[in-house]
Amino acid sequence: MAKRPQLTGRAAILAIVVCAIAMSLAYPVREYIAQRRNIAELREEKSRVEAERQRLVAEAQQVRDPNWIKRTAKERLHYCGPGEKCYVVMDADPGKGRTAVKQQAAPPPWYQTLWESVQAADNGTGRRAGVHESAGVTGTGEKDSVGKQ
Repeated sequence: MAKRPQLTGRAAILAIVVCAIAMSLAYPVREYIAQRRNIAELREEKSRVEAERQRLVAEAQQVRDPNWIKRTAKERLHYCGPGEKCYVVMDADPGKGRTAVKQQAAPPPWYQTLWESVQAADNGTGRRAGVHESAGVTGTGEKDSVGKQ
């Protein structure tokens, strides 16, 4: 008996047909999965929007209630109705809970600095390059006579 080849022509054609079917279905399946994911995201967004709408409807009903308006005015604005005695309790030490934050002054804009340096140079009150402020001596060791005219 002759040995049969492992891969026959029929098997090769069958493999090519199966691959062609798989390749032709890959894109639609990928699109189907992407659309299902998109639908799930839209449903989540719809539920969030619906919850926000319900909250706003409840808030609108609450705003229409005159008792809520009076209560809110008393709490937020410290409103006192006619004939009522209202008290506001102040902290014994107002600086205890609050701390002042020191902020550094913002540097002036570059054009202001430039203009001030031009004015200082024009008036003769500016510093010269190479002048030591502490000693008042130039880089050559001579006394600086700027501003002593």
